[in-house]
Amino acid sequence: MKYNFDEVVERRNTNCMKWDGVEEKFGNKDVIPMWVADMDFKSPKPVMDAIIERAKHGIFGYTRKPDSYDEAIINWYKKRHNWSIDREWLSFSPGVVAGLTIIIRAFTHLGDQVIIQTPVYYPFYDVIRNNGCTIVENPLKFEGDKYVMDYEDLEEKVKDPRVKLLILCSPHNPVGRVWTKEELTKLGEICIENDVMVVADEIHCDLIYKGYKHTSFASISDKFAQNSITTIAPSKTFNIAGLQASSVVIPNEKLLIQYNEILNRHRTYHINVFALVAVEAAYRHGEDYVDQLMEYLERNLNYLIDFIDKNIPQIKVIKPEGTYLIWLDCRDLGMDINELNDLMVNKAGVAFDDGYWFGDMGNGFMRMNIACPRKNIEKALNNIKEAIDNI
Repeated sequence: MKYNFDEVVERRNTNCMKWDGVEEKFGNKDVIPMWVADMDFKSPKPVMDAIIERAKHGIFGYTRKPDSYDEAIINWYKKRHNWSIDREWLSFSPGVVAGLTIIIRAFTHLGDQVIIQTPVYYPFYDVIRNNGCTIVENPLKFEGDKYVMDYEDLEEKVKDPRVKLLILCSPHNPVGRVWTKEELTKLGEICIENDVMVVADEIHCDLIYKGYKHTSFASISDKFAQNSITTIAPSKTFNIAGLQASSVVIPNEKLLIQYNEILNRHRTYHINVFALVAVEAAYRHGEDYVDQLMEYLERNLNYLIDFIDKNIPQIKVIKPEGTYLIWLDCRDLGMDINELNDLMVNKAGVAFDDGYWFGDMGNGFMRMNIACPRKNIEKALNNIKEAIDNI
């Protein structure tokens, strides 16, 4: 079917964090919310139909995963990403961040160290610190138009025997890199040589622009698969984050047992009754939705780049290779954190994620979500232009 991503869906008064939580977060209820990483688009029709049909039954008791649920995941990743996942490798988590928490509890002790590649998705900081570990930053190198990994810095930091894990954000949030097979291979070899396990957060792996290809870290080789855990979810792809269901792929049987022990200890293994049917419907019948979505996002991205280049030269777009999240370099405005936030929220009336949320390397940057109808982007950009012109 043909999806209309220009349709404006009213999200206020639905207890939506992105819209209803904006006043609490930014102190202004009248801003255009372009911060939280969910989309202002309806989910695929097969997903909505599956939820409605399940709701008609009227009983919503405890659930179990049928074989067809895992089969839908396996088939999707084989077809879309050429990754052959064995059913025995799959486990559950009630969201990717929850999965990362379980992983850290299962494979670290108090005082151990975990590497992240900054600037990076800010919940990584919390799940590390809140579980008694220390953050080690392996900052990405900014080469003017894109970010690359700093392997020399990584090689030095993994030498510390306290380093147990590296969380790989792939594709990377917020800088939008889709790591190449060669980049991932170099990282994987360094980690294996130093007995550091790779935890790959691949939640954005379906959102890839033309000319780029996502490579699942564990698919590169068996030795990488045996030294890694991958977290995946349909939440970003099909806009079903509120259903809270993700999968964890663990080819190493010993690691899988350790993960499941912590999962069972916290009794977090029951999947939401609506997530059960929604996830399966999305992976079985959502391919045309994703293809149309990426075409629309690419048009939004091209519009954004063209508008900013012509009208707001003080801001530079770090062109993403994947995700619907855009990393904006605002440093030429010459503003500190508070001034930049005041410009966007109070003068332009837009709510972005502040760059410093993603670590010190994000100072002077902002993250913008373009997964919304074009008219929202047009309004936001014109507001920003007017606000800057009036400075």
